[in-house]
This record gives sequence, C-alpha cells and structure tokens, in this order.
Amino acid sequence: MSFEDELARARDLDTGMLADAIEDIGFECTRCGACCKAAESADGREEHTATVFPDEVRELQDTTDYDWRDVARPMPYGLNDGPDGVEGETFEWALETDGCGDCTFYAEEDGVGACTVHEDRPLICRTYPFSVALDGTNQPMGEAVDRVGSVRAHECEGLGRDMGRDDAEELAGALKERAIRELEEAIAVSERYEPTNPDIGEVVVHDSEGAKRPDGTSIDD
Repeated sequence: MSFEDELARARDLDTGMLADAIEDIGFECTRCGACCKAAESADGREEHTATVFPDEVRELQDTTDYDWRDVARPMPYGLNDGPDGVEGETFEWALETDGCGDCTFYAEEDGVGACTVHEDRPLICRTYPFSVALDGTNQPMGEAVDRVGSVRAHECEGLGRDMGRDDAEELAGALKERAIRELEEAIAVSERYEPTNPDIGEVVVHDSEGAKRPDGTSIDD
C-alpha cells in the first residue's frame, strides 16, 4: 500500500474509536522519565531518539530562544563514523540530547521527571506510549506490548491505569494528527529527495522542506 493510500486511511481514522481503544488499554503518566531518557542496553546507554518535525523545531526555538542545533540533531540512523567524523544522509530530525543521552528538555528532581517545554512538546511526546498501526508511521521505543484495534501501546509503567474519557479523547486527537503528519512528511521527503553524496565528514538531513545541514539551513543556501 502506498503512502498516499495510508494517508487517506489516517485521515479517515475515527477519533472516538481511537479514544475507546486508549481508554480500554488505560494510561496515566507516572513521571518516571523513561520515555525521555537514554535506554540501557547490553552495549551501554543508547541516546534518546524522539522524532521531531521541522516546524516543531522552530516552535521550540521560539519557546526557548535556542539555536536549531540546541533543539534538534540529525537522526543517527543512516549515519556512519568516517575518518573526519560522523557523515552520511538521514531522513529525520531527533530531539537533541544532553551529555547523558537524555532529552535536552528533560529535568528530574528527587526521582520525579518533568518536561521543561511540556506545553510545546512535539506530537510524538504528546502521544507516547501509543501509536497507530499504519505503514509509514513510527513505533516509538520498540515493538508494541499491547494492541486494541489500530492502537498500539508501547512499554511504559503507566499503562493499565484508569483514565478519564476527556484525557482519552485528547490523546486520540493528537494520535490521529501525528499519524497524518508522519505520512505527510514521508510523502514530502520522497518527492523532494535527491541524493547529495555528502563530502567526507558531512551530514545531510532530508526532511519535508528539502536537504539541510545539521544546523537546519538548506544545503542550497
């Protein structure tokens, strides 16, 4: 099925049915911070990777007065270590991380986590730990641990907790919006993509607005 077909499916998603599924699974954020921090693995800590759209980067810039590179970094998938540093092409942006590999906007006090840009957080953060089962949409932080209809739930200690209908409907609306945006982004990237053959030590990010340097500027500038 093409991205265009999946986009039509995403636009036809019934938010009421999504809310039913979310309410059936249940969720309440415990502020454990697991979705904002680097993951522990056999190879050590893996940097937090949360996808962020170009316009979301700019919104966070407006909120924080940060430079582009303080907000977002090239998604590491597709990049390699070259003789002069990281190089290659990638197709998404990820929220920037701190020296520990945690999201740069994550803060913790006495074991309680908080997002310092909570009101302006990206859609993938607004919808975690849920995703929609459509080709071309992201599954955050691994495979699903539960599924009801087209709604997938991913590992989180807040799953299975009672939640109000208003919260479920708000989350469902954001989940549909995210599914649509991810597919629109994928279509725009595929339409605009032209291989750039980066120089040694150069990184190019292809997003819906074209090919960019890691600082968010167009490579055509």
